[in-house]
Amino acid sequence: MYGFILGIIVTGLFASELRAQYSTGFGLRLGGTSGLDVKHFYKPSKAFEGIIGTFGNGISFTGLIEKYSPVYNAEGLYVYYGGGAHLAFYNGKSRYYSYFGREINYYKNNDVGLGINGIVGLEYRLPDDIPISFSLDLKPFIELGTGGYVTFAPDPSLGIKFIIR
Repeated sequence: MYGFILGIIVTGLFASELRAQYSTGFGLRLGGTSGLDVKHFYKPSKAFEGIIGTFGNGISFTGLIEKYSPVYNAEGLYVYYGGGAHLAFYNGKSRYYSYFGREINYYKNNDVGLGINGIVGLEYRLPDDIPISFSLDLKPFIELGTGGYVTFAPDPSLGIKFIIR
């Protein structure tokens, strides 16, 4: 899967002509960090994405800046990549497990985590008369927490957005 996404990115880097897919989109992100998602294009090839997500024993707030490129000869399909940061708040319980690659340690009693994120993915916008887009991405992050821990996770997801032109 990682090779497929990398291949699409390389193809997208050599594509020409780009117009913003849409102005703003609101939707759901399902995966390692699941939650509400909003994306706004502030330039034809650049967007801000904000995610309010949950992940087992906490909640996070993520902000990302993304660059978009069309995939050559694939109308409506775009590759995107970028980075940003997040702030996570954990509630304390006594369990431990892995959730989509995110190591969840429930002994993190009410800790706060601060992390940096990358993102790489594909987004497909349905034809103009249907205001919906679908996405598939990896949003890897490294997080430092007040409890002295360091966490890494690939944070994969599927997304669906209702778009406003």
